Amino acid sequence: MSQGSTNSTAEKKLKWWQLSLLGVAGTIGTGYFLGSSLAISIGGPAVLIAYALAAVGTYIVFDALARMTSKQPEQGSFRSYAKKAFGAWAGFASGWVYWFSELLIMGSQLTALSIFSRFWFPSVPLWIFAAGFGLVGLCIVFFGNKGFDRVENVLAIIKIAAIIMFLVLAIALLAGWIGGTKYAHKVPMDMASIFPKGGLGLWSAFLFAFYAYGGIEVLGIMSYRLEKPEDAPKAGKVMLTALSIVYIVSIGLALTMVPLSAFNPKESPFVLALSSDHLAFVPHVFNGVLIVAGFSTMTASLYAVTSMMITLAQESDAPQIFSRKWKDKYPLFALSLIGCGLIGTIIMSLLLPGKVYEYITTAAGLMLMYNWLFILLSSARLLESRTLDVLKRWTGLVLISSAVIGTLFHSLSRPGFFISLLLVCLIGISDFIVQKMRKKKGMPEGTCQQDMNNPVEDNAHAQGTRFHITGLRKQKSKIK
Repeated sequence: MSQGSTNSTAEKKLKWWQLSLLGVAGTIGTGYFLGSSLAISIGGPAVLIAYALAAVGTYIVFDALARMTSKQPEQGSFRSYAKKAFGAWAGFASGWVYWFSELLIMGSQLTALSIFSRFWFPSVPLWIFAAGFGLVGLCIVFFGNKGFDRVENVLAIIKIAAIIMFLVLAIALLAGWIGGTKYAHKVPMDMASIFPKGGLGLWSAFLFAFYAYGGIEVLGIMSYRLEKPEDAPKAGKVMLTALSIVYIVSIGLALTMVPLSAFNPKESPFVLALSSDHLAFVPHVFNGVLIVAGFSTMTASLYAVTSMMITLAQESDAPQIFSRKWKDKYPLFALSLIGCGLIGTIIMSLLLPGKVYEYITTAAGLMLMYNWLFILLSSARLLESRTLDVLKRWTGLVLISSAVIGTLFHSLSRPGFFISLLLVCLIGISDFIVQKMRKKKGMPEGTCQQDMNNPVEDNAHAQGTRFHITGLRKQKSKIK
């Protein structure tokens, strides 16, 4: 049995419903709170169909990862499965695709935080807020915060409470119990209202529906902690059913309360929907909740990319310097590289203040989809497949591929596609060079130059927000 399973015995076992709740709290983030506005702007009310289909595709990915995890828990999770299925090149590519996806997700969250902040300070440039939030996040990861896990759990509860608050107030506004609404309420009924941009608009918005479910990997990765690993599919079904209902109902309410022309990528659809003369304070409260929740997911993504960078370096898939810690405690070198990525995001905010969120969010969603494709393809090699399993896998591949291709048909998402394509090409070239150098040195595939007796354990922190991965050295390399 792998080291991952040995370590798991010392951790508290979870019941299936606990894992479902953890997934709900961990998946809801700025992809839902703000990204849904982008989806609505592109696809109109028909995006509700996209969210339902995205839930199906997401469950298929989760099911594949959960089955691989329950069959043989691995320290590197999807990286390890990709390496087992296709070789060292796949482990390298999967790790770096994930690293870039989380970096871009972090940039998207950083931009979303800045947009939320401009709700109160519209004249302040976007890049100033981005720089401020990024600096605070880097400081938290650099110096460590032993109480951050508890804070994350509290912030997860805040996110769920915010959704419940929106549902209650939205129903009260629609029922006329609260007056003074800013917009006239209207339920889209005819095909022209439901599909204002046609089928192509719905297709173009498909990726952003998938993006709202980003973070589902946490369930597949943590399923080894279940009391009964065979309950993993049940946990995923319940979680995705709950998420789908929450997403479809809340976005449906927003579509009923706000005219399509008012939706824009710079404002949360839920803040727009709660605009009322009698509830003047509510949008401010809700916006504050969004900032708190968004900051938690952004900081968690910082933990994730820092942890993955250290792991990649330890396994010789990145320069060894990034695995070192200043004074054996602070991940200075890994954070320095990540800081450069954040600076790139801030520069984009400065140069492209009108489009940066759309571009970064599209690229982030696409890199996430590429990693999901890796998971499905790896499961085809590593799992025994019945006819139903093959059908599910092909359905997932088709849905994800459709979401990727759909970004080519809209001006807002097309640049993000080419950004992701450029990153994939850079990863591919780097992968080719690394594997060729290993062969010249006579190193076995996937061999780490460091002491192989010390187990490596990826620990990308994102409890209650986006991601959990096991694979960093438990003592020496854990982000404190």
